[in-house]
Amino acid sequence: MGAWETWLTDEAVRRDAAGLTRRLRPRGPDDDVIDLAGNDYLGLSRDPVVVAAAADTARTWGAGAGASRLVTGTLTLHETLEQELAVFLGQPAALVMSTGYHANLAVVTALADRDTLIVSDAHIHASLIDAARLSRSEIAVTPHGDVDAVDQALAGAGSRRAIVLAESIYSVLGDAAPLVELAEVCTRHDALLIVDEAHGLGVAGTAGEGLVKALGLASAPHVVVTATLSKSLGAQGGAVLGSPALVHHLVNRARPFIFDTALNPAATGGAIAALRVLRSRPDLPGVVRARVESLATRLGVDVPAGAVLSVPMTSPHVAIAAQAECLEHGVRVGCFRPPSVPDGISRLRITTNAGVPDDAWAKAGDLLAKVVEAHR
Repeated sequence: MGAWETWLTDEAVRRDAAGLTRRLRPRGPDDDVIDLAGNDYLGLSRDPVVVAAAADTARTWGAGAGASRLVTGTLTLHETLEQELAVFLGQPAALVMSTGYHANLAVVTALADRDTLIVSDAHIHASLIDAARLSRSEIAVTPHGDVDAVDQALAGAGSRRAIVLAESIYSVLGDAAPLVELAEVCTRHDALLIVDEAHGLGVAGTAGEGLVKALGLASAPHVVVTATLSKSLGAQGGAVLGSPALVHHLVNRARPFIFDTALNPAATGGAIAALRVLRSRPDLPGVVRARVESLATRLGVDVPAGAVLSVPMTSPHVAIAAQAECLEHGVRVGCFRPPSVPDGISRLRITTNAGVPDDAWAKAGDLLAKVVEAHR
């Protein structure tokens, strides 16, 4: 066995011993398990209108966009989606990309360099962490949700440009960022606040317009928004939203945008249809909120700001066992273990889904209450 094979084997043994091994588990199209692990918060990935739009778009445009957007890959579909996203989120302009991960990589690496200070909340998503590292900027990681620490870090920026990274709603603890206070601090220091609305779009606000718009920050000149189309909108893709000048800069400087094949037509058409369904059904975010509040109370955890319930477990092994018991009884939930959790505490990750029928939701709630009580 060569050195690389030995190293891979040793790594696998170490992961198994710590209870941190992850495996791919393919599912079929007719899976009858109640899915409370995915991010399809509004149930739109299976909505007949959304599915039909994705299929019709593929028939019209083909399976792929065919090229990067600066070659021949920009379709009128992309322009439509960008315009409708910008209106819904209250932003002047938008730029659509192939994933939310790419959107975060693109905006940070195109705006930051060695002469930039990036101030990063300790709980931001891996895509923002990677983006900050790739930018080659100095990075100051501040305690989670600590506005004073952000203020102090920005005070040390000197003459450098500065960027603050945050999520509107964090995906592990489910708490909301203090966006109003962060925006005030950024304005005072002439810094840019980049807010990832991955878990806010479709959930936060009275109509699912996201936390930035709901708090009246959509028109703030120091705030930029990123979003994903693969969670509440049930499709695929990502977007950066802000000023026309920002979009123009990204088109010319953002490598994850310039060198990537454009978002495929079916996903684009599906996202457009999902956004229109959301606009026509402003009750959907309310369904999510009612369900998450009720389930949080039953499980004895704090009510999150978004759609994800985070239930602490005593160890990775216990979390895996609880997850397995849920699946054995027909309910799929997620499992957060290090290094996916910023505080090192393993958790069950339970996703509220407005598309699950009432009887199935009630069944899942009863099971989860029993399993959590048994393993806690």
